Amino acid sequence: QFSIAVHIMAGLAYGCDQDVTSSHLASSVNTSPSFVRRVLAKLSKAGLVETATGKAGACWLAKDAEKISLLDIYKAVDAPEAIAIHSYKEQKGCPVSCQIKTALEHALGKTQKAMETSLREISLAEIVSEVRKA
Repeated sequence: QFSIAVHIMAGLAYGCDQDVTSSHLASSVNTSPSFVRRVLAKLSKAGLVETATGKAGACWLAKDAEKISLLDIYKAVDAPEAIAIHSYKEQKGCPVSCQIKTALEHALGKTQKAMETSLREISLAEIVSEVRKA
């Protein structure tokens, strides 16, 4: 959902002249309005968007795109960690099987932290700027 949430947020930040609805966003993302509304609910709960309900309902950014980082969006949609450790049962007779998850947790934790640091440094405004260049 992370990339879809960024797509939705970029759509809101892009500055279309019309009120942006879940149907408009769904058309851009190529998904259903109900799915977009579920993502919008998460973004709203995180304070990133505001919505107006009803037949003419619309949504908009709750704050300036410069003040919204990709990490804000990542956390809002409860995105999974970048690299997951498998959930297979360990094989008691194999030392690798018994210790691999512990060994990987440290390395992958560092990787996750580095990715989150990078996402924190990229604003939604930067993404919209890249979209406008194309």
